[in-house]
Amino acid sequence: MMNKQPVIAGIGELLWDMLPGGKKAGGAPANLVYHASRLGAEGYAISAVGNDAPGTEILRELNRNRIGHCIATVEHPTGSVKVELTDGKPSYTITENVAWDYIPPAQEAIALVKRADAVCFGTLAQRSPVSRDTINALLACAPENALRFFDINLRQHYYSKGLIEACLVKANAFKINNEELEAIAPMFGRKGDADAICRWFMDSCRLRYLILTAGSEYSTVYGEGEKSSIPAPRVTVADTVGAGDAFSGAFLYSVLTGSPLREAHRKAVDIAAYVCTKNGAWPPYPDK
Repeated sequence: MMNKQPVIAGIGELLWDMLPGGKKAGGAPANLVYHASRLGAEGYAISAVGNDAPGTEILRELNRNRIGHCIATVEHPTGSVKVELTDGKPSYTITENVAWDYIPPAQEAIALVKRADAVCFGTLAQRSPVSRDTINALLACAPENALRFFDINLRQHYYSKGLIEACLVKANAFKINNEELEAIAPMFGRKGDADAICRWFMDSCRLRYLILTAGSEYSTVYGEGEKSSIPAPRVTVADTVGAGDAFSGAFLYSVLTGSPLREAHRKAVDIAAYVCTKNGAWPPYPDK
């Protein structure tokens, strides 16, 4: 699509993942931005933290990891998530009524989104009307040709068919995993295999891209008239926290800098596999 340094904005949750081995900064939009930035994008996380010590600390982590950001400080506690791991696979208990439920439509964020090449969002941060309204307002400011990347990111009970439909109307790129696809297919009256359901979403939602990930099995990327399927590499898993976000960040950076779909898909697979071998969503990148 382009060869300049792409601008990628991730809007939504910013929080502390409370892992068995200690806390790690995270949140899907910030995770995506971290990986896109490590690869060379001009990336920004748009969210909110509390006027508290965890908020100050997470801002310090963003800066330490060279993650660009537009983070408001609000009168609600900084978010946290209890993460339990079973064979490296996470399950989440998400604290409610926290700072990222109250993201304001700051002028700085509006100006940033107006020049973005990709804007990334999901369902979780839209559990509250304040952040949902902000996400919708910011998406409306995105350039017409920007990728509006909807990572469905189903968590607990924080989603509905209506919310998913509203997001798909705004999106032109859609990421979902196989478990999420199985969960939402009946909502849309879809039956059949994953390929048929994905093709239905591609056509009915007029998407440029659809990404389906299936954990340790495979991933498939659908483009306009293209399809790429790649088996997942076999790696020694530390945990899978943030691996899907790493995939998204690498894929977006690659397509926005002109890589063909298959090449962008391979890069995304490799980065996600690397993240699975490390603890937390923001592992340091090797020199090569």
